[in-house]
Amino acid sequence: MDFDFSEDQEQLRDAVRKWVDKGYDFDRRRAIVNAGGFDRGAYTELAELGLAGLYVSEAHGGLGMGPVEAMVVMEELGRGIVLEPLAQTLISSAVLQTHAPADLQSAWLPRIAGGEAIVVLAHQERGARHHLGRCKTEAKEAGGQWTVSGTKSIVPVGDQADAFIVPALAGGQMALFLVERGAAGVKTEGYLTQDGARAAEVSLANSPAQLITKNGQTALEQAADIGSACVCAEGVGVMDKTLAITAEYMNTRKQFGVPIATFQALRHRIADMKMQLELARSMSYYASLKLKAPEAERRQAMARARYQLGTSMRFVGQSAVQLHGGIGVTDEYIVSHYFKKLTQLEMTFGDTLHHLGEVSNRMQDTAGVFA
Repeated sequence: MDFDFSEDQEQLRDAVRKWVDKGYDFDRRRAIVNAGGFDRGAYTELAELGLAGLYVSEAHGGLGMGPVEAMVVMEELGRGIVLEPLAQTLISSAVLQTHAPADLQSAWLPRIAGGEAIVVLAHQERGARHHLGRCKTEAKEAGGQWTVSGTKSIVPVGDQADAFIVPALAGGQMALFLVERGAAGVKTEGYLTQDGARAAEVSLANSPAQLITKNGQTALEQAADIGSACVCAEGVGVMDKTLAITAEYMNTRKQFGVPIATFQALRHRIADMKMQLELARSMSYYASLKLKAPEAERRQAMARARYQLGTSMRFVGQSAVQLHGGIGVTDEYIVSHYFKKLTQLEMTFGDTLHHLGEVSNRMQDTAGVFA
């Protein structure tokens, strides 16, 4: 099996890495956090690189690329702990392109690809505990027009996005709808998340909506799996940079007149961090490659990958803080922000224990030995 990246994929990686290094340094990120956790200008710069149209077909003005290219991009954005929600753009464009009627695709995909519109997934509800099938939001149809009522939580850039993809029950069956933020009955309350990004509570009261698909459960599971693959790739990038920062610190910080990198116990700990990173990297590859697999196989693969990524992210983040000592939790020092990002990612689209349960549920027939 060939795990080498193509020349185009390497060029894509190089372009994103250069943007992160030159255009999104730590000072700019801190300024964005202080200003509210989202910068439309930075998002526009990502769109100008073509990244907003990564999953959008060329017919709608995008690049028409696939999961491996998305993985490459998300790794590099992870290294810079970029706040702008490109993963949400990948999710929304894939869902619309796969499930939405032609008129809805034509209205939104070109705008998404050009960075003119940000569409995010608004699926989480209080009490759902990461279970995608638990939904209290309701949709009603009257005279061919749909309205949606309910409340969604922790919606990425929910008070800044142009529209939401909203799961709602229509006649007792889950469907997906597109609701514009400016529509009647839509209220948002924005706030910072623990990693400095922006999210919001979104309330819908008989808000006008456009039907994406009545097969909402299947579409939502696809959206969550794309999100999980993005979390895996972004997590690898965050861990890679965290490890590099920690190694540099250990080579410069001295105790008893020598760098602490010479202490055997600390060397063993950073070696363990490296092993967790490489385990996570291999499972991130696995997740991205399985995104186009049949539904049952894809869902199983995502749960496996997310369990390993969650384990690795927690170990690498906590170990980095411990190896740095007190400075590792100060806001002025960069590694604390990488730790916060890893902690936040570990809980995105289901935490580690949730995915362990998913793995267990899918291996009961064979005990996982033959599947």
